[in-house]
Amino acid sequence: MTIAANNEVDRQMSVIVDAEPQPLPAPPLPRAEPCVIVIFGASGDLTRRMLVPALAKLWQAESLHPGFAIVGVDLKKMTDEEFREHLRSGIFTSDGKSDDITPDTWSSFAAGLYYIQGELENEATYASIDERLQRLAADGSSANHLFYCSTPPTLAPAIVQGLGAVGLAGEAKGWSRIVIEKPFGRDLDSAVKLNAEIASVFDEHQVYRIDHYLGKETVQNILVFRFGNSMFEPIWNRNHIDYVEITAAESLGIGSRAGYYEQAGALRDMVANHLSQLVSLTAMEPPVAFDADSVREQKVQVLRSIHPMSPDEVAQRTVRGQYGPGTIDGAPVPGYRQESGVDKDSATETYVALEVYINNWRWADVPFYVRSGKRLKQRLTEIAIHLKRTPQALFSRTPEDRIEPNVIVLRIQPDEGITVTFGAKRPGAEMHTGTVYMDFSYRECFKFQSLPAYETLLLDVMRGDATLFTRRDEVEAQWRLITPIEQAWAGLQKPASPNYPAGSEGPDEANMLLEKNGHHWRPL
Repeated sequence: MTIAANNEVDRQMSVIVDAEPQPLPAPPLPRAEPCVIVIFGASGDLTRRMLVPALAKLWQAESLHPGFAIVGVDLKKMTDEEFREHLRSGIFTSDGKSDDITPDTWSSFAAGLYYIQGELENEATYASIDERLQRLAADGSSANHLFYCSTPPTLAPAIVQGLGAVGLAGEAKGWSRIVIEKPFGRDLDSAVKLNAEIASVFDEHQVYRIDHYLGKETVQNILVFRFGNSMFEPIWNRNHIDYVEITAAESLGIGSRAGYYEQAGALRDMVANHLSQLVSLTAMEPPVAFDADSVREQKVQVLRSIHPMSPDEVAQRTVRGQYGPGTIDGAPVPGYRQESGVDKDSATETYVALEVYINNWRWADVPFYVRSGKRLKQRLTEIAIHLKRTPQALFSRTPEDRIEPNVIVLRIQPDEGITVTFGAKRPGAEMHTGTVYMDFSYRECFKFQSLPAYETLLLDVMRGDATLFTRRDEVEAQWRLITPIEQAWAGLQKPASPNYPAGSEGPDEANMLLEKNGHHWRPL
C-alpha cells in the first residue's frame, strides 16, 4: 500500500529501476479430489485456449492426482493423438515454447487425454462415454466424474438427458458433477425450463453453473474487504454512501462472436450474469459462514430486493448504444455493423447502462449505476463506492478548498487492487486542501501471480466447493430483472445506431443518466 516513499525506499528503487521485471511465482494450491473430466465440445476454442491450459497448470502444480484423465467428446473426427496435438497448439507456440507449461509436464499430462467422436444428441455417444469411463476405471482411474459442457447452451439439455440415460448422473460408485457455461438461458422462461431439465437428472448439489468473473481474485476479495475490516463495514450503507458505480469496459470488439452476439447483446452477455454478480457481492448482507449456501443465499436476497422495472422506468433508467468506426490505441477500427457476420442494419446493443435501486434497509434510495460496453476507451472493470460529502463549512472560504467526496475503488482488472481517496492539507502556510490516494496493488503487495479464473473454478469443482458458482434460484432471480428490460426495449423506439464512436467513453445519454441525479461516471 503506497502513500509516500521514504529515502531508503527511494534508494532501493533506484537500484532496481532498470532491472528486468521477474515473473512472480504462483500461489500455493490445495490438491483436488481424484476424478476423470469429460469435456463436451472438446474441439472448440474454450477447451483449447482456457480449460486444458488451466488443467495442465494444475497438473504442473501437483494439484491433480496421478491417474487423472480427460475424455474429450465432439463431432469432429480425431484420434487420441490428433486430439492431444490439437490441444498442444493452444499451449505451445509453433517453435515449441510456452510461458507456463514445461515440455515434461505436457508429456505426462497428455498421456491422460482421450477423445470420442460423436453427436451430442445421439444416445450412442453416451454409451461410448460410459464404456470408456469403465475402461479407465479398470486401469486405475477414479470413479469420480466431472462433466463439462463447453458447448452452446442449446446443447445442455441433450447432454444432461444423455448422461442420465446411461446412468452417469448417479453417485453410487463416486461423485458426479456437471459444469454448465453461461448463458443460462436467454430470458426467464428459458432459464426456468433449462433448470427444470437439469433438475430432472442431476440434484442441485451436483450442478455448477460457471461464471468466470467469480474466479477472479479481486472479485472474491470484495467479501474480505467488506466483512474483514471494521473501518469499512460500518459505513457500507445508505447513511454514508451517495452512489455506487460498476463498470465493465472493453476496448475489443466482438471478434469472431457475431453469431452469438447478434442474438445476445450487451445486456444478456454481461449484465445478466457478470455485473449482476458484482452488484450482489457489493450489496449483500454478511453471510453466517463463508460456505456455498450461506454466501449464495445472501446474494439471492439482494437480487430479490431489486424490483423489476416497468416500461416507463426502463425508458428513464436505461441507456443502450452501439459503437461506430473509431480509433483504439491510435489505430482505426470498424464499427459494429462493419464487423464480419453482423447485419448491416443491426440494432444490437454493444453498450448498456442501468440505474438500479435495491429496496432494502441498507440501500434504500442509493442508486447503483451499472455500465458495460465494447470498443470503449480502455479495458477496465471496477466498482466505485462514492461516499457522501462531508459538511464543508470548515473549508468554505474559497472554491479551491472544496474537498471532493471520498471514493473507494475496487479494481477487478486489469490492474488488480484497491484505491481509497481522501482529503489532505497541501503544504504551505495557508489552509489549502487537495485529494490524495491510498493505493493497494495485489501484484506489488503479495508478490504472487493472480490465479487465473478457470484454474480457481475448476479446482473448486473438483473439491466440491460451490461458493463461487451460481445457484438455480440465483439464475432465475437475475432473469426476473433482465427480461422486463428486454421486453420494454422491444416496444420502445430504438436509439440511432451507431451512437458512440469506438475509442470513446460511450454514448452521451449514459452521462445524462447520472447527471440528472447530480452524479457522474469516473473517467475511463
